[in-house]
Parts: sequence; C-alpha cells; structure tokens
Amino acid sequence: MDNCCLNRPFDDQSNLRIHLEAEAIKTIIRLVEQQKWNLVSSKVLKFEISKIADESRRKELMLMESLAGEVVQINTQIGVRANEFERLGIQSFDALHLACSENNADILLTVDDRLIKKAQTINNLNISVRNPLIWLSEVLP
Repeated sequence: MDNCCLNRPFDDQSNLRIHLEAEAIKTIIRLVEQQKWNLVSSKVLKFEISKIADESRRKELMLMESLAGEVVQINTQIGVRANEFERLGIQSFDALHLACSENNADILLTVDDRLIKKAQTINNLNISVRNPLIWLSEVLP
C-alpha cells in the first residue's frame, strides 16, 4: 500500500467512495494482523509517514506500517527504475513506490486514480496497481 492508501481511513468519511475504500483498507490491515496476508513496506513509505505533521495520525500510520513483514531498501536498481517511471509521467514518490513494489510484492494498492491509470499504460510493468476496494472485492469470497 502506498501512503495515500494507508491514510484513507483518516480522510473525511462523509464521501461514500472514501468511506468504502477506508473500510477495505481496514479489512486488509486486519487480514495482515491475522497473518493471512503479508504487508510489504519500503524506506520511501517510512519517509513519507515520518513527514506527516499530525502526530496522532503519524503514530497510527507507523503502527500500521510496522505490520510489514518486509521493508524494501532503496538501491541503484530501484532508483533507475523509478527514473524510468518518472520519464513516463509518474510523480517521484509514486515512481519510487512502484519501483519498490515491482519485484517485491504481488500488488501495489493505491487510491490514486491517476497512478492506477498511468500504470496501466506501462508495457513492461511487473506488478498490478489497483484500488484496494476493487481488488478486495475480487479476492475475497
């Protein structure tokens, strides 16, 4: 999950889409806590969380992120791949999330429609980028 995805439960829940996405993310986190799924984090996600000004939100996000069974380190290969994604029009942090997850996770979950749409145009992308609500509805019975 990227930073905007982890933050969704803290967004204004009066919007139905936001509320449903937040519930999907809470469900995914519960399944990670039950060790049914593995959460993968990265140094870039840790950095983004550390920059959140709201202390209580930052602590909650750090708690969710701490459930990760793996933390992807940024290396030269990931940097090169992130630069490729940036040249294709993906924002820098999104490019890093994509590069970190590409060979270390099965899926990258985000609530960022622009990132999902842009990722669908990348021919040699080795990971699926999905909205958590849609993905969860497909994988749960």
